[in-house]
Amino acid sequence: MSDATADFHGSGPLFRAASRRRSLQARVLGWLKQLGRRSAGPVAYPPIDAGTVIYAVGDIHGRSDLLDGVHAMIDADFGRRIGKRQAEIYLGDYVDRGPDSAGVLARLRRRAEARKVIAISGNHEDTLLGFLEGRIAAREWLEWGGAATALSYGVNPQSEAVLAAAMARAVPLEDVAFLRGLRLAFHYGPYFFAHAGVRPGRPLEKQVADDLMWIRKPFLNHQGGFGAIVVHGHTPRPAPEFRGNRINLDTGAYATGRLACLRIDATGAELLEGPR
Repeated sequence: MSDATADFHGSGPLFRAASRRRSLQARVLGWLKQLGRRSAGPVAYPPIDAGTVIYAVGDIHGRSDLLDGVHAMIDADFGRRIGKRQAEIYLGDYVDRGPDSAGVLARLRRRAEARKVIAISGNHEDTLLGFLEGRIAAREWLEWGGAATALSYGVNPQSEAVLAAAMARAVPLEDVAFLRGLRLAFHYGPYFFAHAGVRPGRPLEKQVADDLMWIRKPFLNHQGGFGAIVVHGHTPRPAPEFRGNRINLDTGAYATGRLACLRIDATGAELLEGPR
């Protein structure tokens, strides 16, 4: 992978591989088991260069209302920082489950026109794109929460004989281009950003899409280092999770009404939060 400065400007490599499908029921049950547990308390995280501020946003899942609140917080925070450069990193899972996937993608596209936006692909974007491109069947897409996405584009999946054709007509080409242009990871200084996590023991520059978008237990249970602090989502928790080797920003926004945002600057990493 190229050095941090080059990667910041979008010249770092992308990773390509096939995606793994997992059971939605098992994922939800795993989350529910965590509801009674407390996240580890915040720890000291390394700083980045004094001229840069990074904002990382967790899984949105169709909650455009919460995204609006986070954008307002980012704008207010960055407005107090004269002479800095800013990057906003979105950790994937913009679509499905929540009510306004179409609105989330539209907001992120508009945001990227005026700011440095680094949008990472989650497994839900990969699945949606696979459906739109005919690589994934409608039933499989719907099992991942695609019905909510269809409805946000004005398509009722229960009344369409050919759902793929209806979605092809409804989804703007700009949204398809956005999905195709998503990154799989981003590395800046002592931080590595990915949707799900990384494979322990594999160098960061050799991580593959299957792990970056889908991994869980091998990554979450790993106690050692990864070569950088991994900032990720994918596995919902009642609150942001701070560990010595990783930070989890997935707070199950579509169900909890809570969207997390992490600010990283010369003082380290500090949590901001969206409206409850």
